[in-house]
Amino acid sequence: MESILHSLESTRSDDLVDLGFINNLKCNDSFLAFSNALRRFVANSNIISASSATHAAFAASNDAVREDTASWLYDVCSQITNSPLPTQSLASAVLSAITGSGGDETKLQSSLFDTLGESEEGMSALFEIMQKSSDILSYVTENDLRNVAEMHGDVTVASNDASNNANALHEENLTRLRAQAYEAVGLATTLRTDFESTTTSSRRATHSVSRASDKAAEKAYKKALKQASSAFNEAKKAGALTESDVIYLQSNLPNNKGDAANEAMVLRNEEAFNMQMARGLAGMNTQQINDMKNHLLPSGTKEYTDMNKGLPKGTEREVKEGYEKVVIPAPILDKTKLPARINLDEVMGSDSDERHAFAGTTSLNPMQSTVFDAAYNTRENLLICAPTGAGKTNVAMLTVVSHLRDVGLIGESFYNNEGPVNTGKKIVYIAPMKALAQEVVEKFSSKLKGLGIIVRELTGDMQLSRAEAEAAHILVTTPEKWDVVTRKGGDGSLGSTCGLLIIDEVHLLADERGAVIESVVARLHRWVESSQRQVRLIGLSATLPNYEDVATFLRVDKRKGLFFFGPEHRPVPLQQTFIGVTAHTKDRFKREKKMDDVCYEIVSDALRHWHQVMVFVHSRKGTGTTAKALAERAAMNGELERLFIGDEGEDDVRTKYIERAEKSRNRELTEHFRNGMGIHHAGMLRNDRRLTEQMFNDGAIKVLCCTATLAWGINLPAHTVIIKGTDVYMPEKGTNVDLSILDVQQIFGRAGRPQFDTSGDATLITSHDAMARYLDKLVRSTPIESNFIKQLADHMNAEVVGGTVTNIQEAIEWLRYTYLHVRMCRNPLAYGVGASQLETDPTLRGRCEELITEAARLLDERKMVRYNQQSGNLAVTNFGRVASHFYIRNQSVATFNEMIGKRKSPTDADLCHIMCCADEFENIRVRAEELDEVDRIKKETCPIKTLAPVEEFSGKCNVLLQAYISRARVNSFTLISDTNYIASNAGRVARALFEMCLKNGRASAALKFLRLAKSIDHRIWWFQSPLRHFESELKKNVYVALEDQKVASEDGYSTLDRAISLLDMEPNEVGQLCHCFRDGELIQKF
Repeated sequence: MESILHSLESTRSDDLVDLGFINNLKCNDSFLAFSNALRRFVANSNIISASSATHAAFAASNDAVREDTASWLYDVCSQITNSPLPTQSLASAVLSAITGSGGDETKLQSSLFDTLGESEEGMSALFEIMQKSSDILSYVTENDLRNVAEMHGDVTVASNDASNNANALHEENLTRLRAQAYEAVGLATTLRTDFESTTTSSRRATHSVSRASDKAAEKAYKKALKQASSAFNEAKKAGALTESDVIYLQSNLPNNKGDAANEAMVLRNEEAFNMQMARGLAGMNTQQINDMKNHLLPSGTKEYTDMNKGLPKGTEREVKEGYEKVVIPAPILDKTKLPARINLDEVMGSDSDERHAFAGTTSLNPMQSTVFDAAYNTRENLLICAPTGAGKTNVAMLTVVSHLRDVGLIGESFYNNEGPVNTGKKIVYIAPMKALAQEVVEKFSSKLKGLGIIVRELTGDMQLSRAEAEAAHILVTTPEKWDVVTRKGGDGSLGSTCGLLIIDEVHLLADERGAVIESVVARLHRWVESSQRQVRLIGLSATLPNYEDVATFLRVDKRKGLFFFGPEHRPVPLQQTFIGVTAHTKDRFKREKKMDDVCYEIVSDALRHWHQVMVFVHSRKGTGTTAKALAERAAMNGELERLFIGDEGEDDVRTKYIERAEKSRNRELTEHFRNGMGIHHAGMLRNDRRLTEQMFNDGAIKVLCCTATLAWGINLPAHTVIIKGTDVYMPEKGTNVDLSILDVQQIFGRAGRPQFDTSGDATLITSHDAMARYLDKLVRSTPIESNFIKQLADHMNAEVVGGTVTNIQEAIEWLRYTYLHVRMCRNPLAYGVGASQLETDPTLRGRCEELITEAARLLDERKMVRYNQQSGNLAVTNFGRVASHFYIRNQSVATFNEMIGKRKSPTDADLCHIMCCADEFENIRVRAEELDEVDRIKKETCPIKTLAPVEEFSGKCNVLLQAYISRARVNSFTLISDTNYIASNAGRVARALFEMCLKNGRASAALKFLRLAKSIDHRIWWFQSPLRHFESELKKNVYVALEDQKVASEDGYSTLDRAISLLDMEPNEVGQLCHCFRDGELIQKF
C-alpha cells in the first residue's frame, strides 16, 4: 500500500491511464492515507472527462439537428394508422410523455405504451422512440412539431373563433416554455454532474479517465446554468409550471438566484473544494464524508439498497433481545373525499325484485357506492381491486341482479329499455377453492331463494346431472371444473349458455393454478368474437400492483370498468408488524424455539385484551406442534386457565361444544380444545374442520392454529393474525422457498372483524434476512407474472381437441389472448426475450411462435397431436382427445405410453402400478412418521401386489388406493387426507387409461382398467361378491362364505356367477350355503 501511495503522489496526470492499480485497489485499513493521496493527486492535475467536451458541443447544436429530430418523430407517429389522434397530436402526446417522465425509464415506457397502444405499429414505434428519447427531450419542442406538420400539410384545423385561437396559442406557448425549462435544467444538471466528476471521480475511480479542457467544461457548465435559470424563471413567471414542476426543477437546478450569484457560488465552491482536497478527509464535513461512503457502496449490498427504500410514514423500528421489530401503522383514509353512501331504496325501489336480493342492507359502503353505476346500470366488463373485507361480494351481487334483470328473469325494467339482452341467461361464479364455493352457494341461495333463482355448486365434490346443471340459474364452480366444461364446447353446451362470468380472487394468476384462469378467459374471448354474442366478465381481486395489466387481459375498459382501492379502504384499519429473529440464525431448532417464544408474547398480549388469535403455519404437523408449544409456555407462566381457557362463568359457549369435541376421532382436536385452542388443516375430516370453525366463530376457542388454506377458503376473521415462519416446502424444487407476498397479504386480510373490531393486528415472524426481503416487497410492489408457459402444452392440446386451433398461426393468435402475452410485452426479460429480439420483434410474435412450436413438438412426441412441420398444421389424436376430456397431464400420457408399451400382457399389479405413477399423484409426499402405518395397511388390506416401495409416491399411492377400495380403516389424519385426494383422482385416471388402451387396440388391458375404475367407484373389488353392496343389511358371514374359495380359477373370477346361482336355489339351501339359515329368502331378494 505504501509503495502504491508513493507512486500515486509522484505520477503525472498524463500517466493516469497507464496505472493499473486503481481498478484493483481495496480500501481497508489505509483508507485515510489513500484518500488524502488521491485528493492531492487530483488537486495538482488537469483531469476532466471527455464527456464534457461532448456536452459543450451538444449545447451549441444547430437548428438542422432540431429539425431532423422533429421530422423523424413526426414520421414515426405517422406510421401508426390505427391511432384515433391526428399525427401532430400524437407526436405532441409523445413529447409530453417524454417531458413528464422526469428521466424515469420505467415511467416513460408505461406512458408511451398507453399513448401509442399495443398494436404492432405502436409497439414498434415505442421501442424506436425509447432509444431516441434523450434526443427528443433535448431538441424537439411543440413549435418544431407544428412547423413539420405545416411542411406535410397536416396542421390541425383551429377554431374560427378568434378568442379560441388566442387561447390555443397561449396554451401552446405555456407548453413550449415548460418544455424549454425542463430541457435547460436537464442540460445544466448533466453538465454539472460531469463538471463535478472531473474533481471527485478520481477518489472513487472504477475505470480510467481521459484528458480534456477544464476551461471548456467550466464554460459549458456556466452557460447552461445561466440558460436554465433564465428558462425556469420565464416559465414560472408565465404560469407554465405546476407546483410539482417547480419543486422538481428547483431540486435539480443548482441555484436560481441570478447569474451573478450563480457565478459567485461556482467560484466559492471551487475554492473551498480545492482547499478540502489539499487537507483530505480532515477538510470534509459529515455530510460530505457520508456522500463519499455512499458512492463507494457496491450496488448489490443491503446498505446501498436501503438508501432508496421508503417505508410508510410513521413506521417504527425496535431492536429487542434476539429479534428486530418493524411496526407499520394502518394507512389513514381521508373520509372527506369518499362518495356519499347510496341508499338502496332510492336507486332500486323498496319493493323491487332487485331490492329483495339485498334484504337487511339499507345502503352501500363508499367502495360499493363508487362501483354501483358501472356494476348495476351498464354491461361493461369490470375489474374490482379492493382489500379483503371491503365488500366485493356485494359488488358481485349487484352484477348478478343486474344480469337477471337484463335477461328477464326478475324485475320488469331493463338497463337500456329495449327488452331482454340477447345473451346467455346462466351466471357462472368461479371460486378458487371448494370451501369458498360452498360458502358462496349458501350466501347467494339465502338472498335469491325468494326470487325463484336456483343456485347450485358444480365441483369435484358435487356432481350435477345435465338436467340439474341446465335448470340452475347460477353455477358456482372452480377454475379446473369450468375449464373441463368449456373444453367440450359447441352450441347447446353448458359453456355457451353463460352470459355473466364472475372470477373471484383473480390475483391467483400468479399461482400455478393461474394458468387455468388464463385458459378459461382466453377461450371465452375467442368464443365471444367468433359467435358475436355478449358475455360480461367480472374480476374480483385483492390489491394488485399491476392491475392495469390484468384489466387488459380481461378486456376491461380502463376508463369505465377498472376500479382500484388501496389498503386504506379496508373497513377495519390494519396495523402490520414484521419481526425478524436475529438469534440462532444457523441453528434451525433454536431459531424455531425463539419464534415460538415471540409468538407466545403476541398471543398472550392479544388474549389479555380479549381478542381472538389465528396463528398460521405452513405444514399440517406444524398446527399441532405450535398449539402444543403455546400451551406449554402458558402452563409454565400460570396463564393457561386465565387467558386460554377462561374463568368459571365464562365458559357457557364452551359447554355446548364439550361433548362434540370429546366424541371426535381426532385426538389432537380434543386435546387442544381442553386448552382453549383449535387446529385446522386440509388433513382433517370435513366434519372436524367445520366443528373447529364453528367453535372459533362462537368464541368457544380463543386461539386457532391453522394452515394457509383457511385464508383462501371460508371467511373466518380474527382481531389478531400471526404468520409463524415463512419457509414453505416446494416439492418441484425439493427445498424451502419464501411464502409469497400474495399469500402474506391474503392472510393479513383475515385480521380485523368488521362487525366487532375497530382495528386489526397482523404480524409476520420470520428470520432477519427474510424480514428485509418482505419489507422490500411491501415497499416495491412486485407485479404478478404468468405461469402459463409451464402448462402451455396441456392447454394448447385442449384447444386443438376443441377445434379452435388447427395450425401454428392460429395457436399464436390464441396465445395473444392470454395474460402471458400481456406480461411478455411489459416485462420481456422475465420470459426469456433478449434485448436484440425485442428490438427486431416489438410485438413478440416470434417469441410466441417459438413457444407454440416447442409445445407442438412436445405433444407430437407424446402422440397427443400430429404436427406437420412443413405446413404447420396440427391434428388431434386419440391420446390427445382422451387427455383433454379427462384432464390428464401430458407428462402422465408420456409415462403411460412408455410403461404400457413395455408389457405385452400386463397383470393387475402392473396396471395398478402404472396408474399410480401418473403425474397427478406426484404431490403425494412420503412422511417418515407415516411409514409404519402404511406398512401395516399394506400387509393387512392390499390383495394386489405393490411393485414400488412405500418410500416412493407411487408405492404409497398404490397402498392407499387399495385400502380405499377395501374400505380399510386408516388412523392417521394426514393419510386420510391423502387417501381422499387419491380416490377423487384415481377414477378419472383409470377411465382415461381404459380409453387409451381401447383406442390402441389393447382389449385385455382395457378390460382390466375398466373393472379397476368400477372398483374405485363402488369400493368393491371385482373378485368380491356383489352382495357387499348391502354390507349394512346383511351379516358379514354371508359374503365371506360366498368368497371362501380361491379368488381366481383358471376360468377367471367366479364370484359374480356364484352370486347369480343363488337364484336357482331354495331359500333354505341359500341359508345353509351362506351359514345364515334364517336369512336365505332375504339374501335371494338382494
